[in-house]
Amino acid sequence: MQINVTFRNLDPSDHLRQYLSEKMERLDKYLETAAEAHVVLRVEKFRHTADVSLSANGLRIKGVEETEDMYSAIDLVVDNVEKQVKRQLAKRKSRKGQQQDNIKALSFTMNVLDRAHMDGGEEPVYVKTTRIQAKPMDVEEAIEELDLIKNDFLVFTNTKSNTINVIYRRKDGNLGVFEPV
Repeated sequence: MQINVTFRNLDPSDHLRQYLSEKMERLDKYLETAAEAHVVLRVEKFRHTADVSLSANGLRIKGVEETEDMYSAIDLVVDNVEKQVKRQLAKRKSRKGQQQDNIKALSFTMNVLDRAHMDGGEEPVYVKTTRIQAKPMDVEEAIEELDLIKNDFLVFTNTKSNTINVIYRRKDGNLGVFEPV
């Protein structure tokens, strides 16, 4: 597991870094592929905060704990992240048994247009084109994934209909889903 540690209002300590690495190694037994974790250790007056963001095999897990001692904050946040990893993997395992084997990630292309060229009635000019795989999941799993990422939308392959869907955050705080008819 690759661990990036950021210290805020706290002197960088090899001992804290080593302690964190030992605790995070517990998570390797649950993750099949290489994982990346970004950890922010922060001190504000008497509050010691440990903030972990973990990305592995399509999982995005975030955990934050605050205590009066940095070591206990690290212990609590790693326990929290471990519970989330176990829960997510159990959900995937149970859903995998329910899903049909023929559902695969569908591909689509996302183009970014240059607005300056659109005003003159000219052909649209693509500034950037990205090919993306829409991961298979159901709507409930897409909602959980959207809550974990910072984007306002998520494109996914709906496992029930085998079509590309888009779930997005609305300005009123609700979620919307685009589904082909």
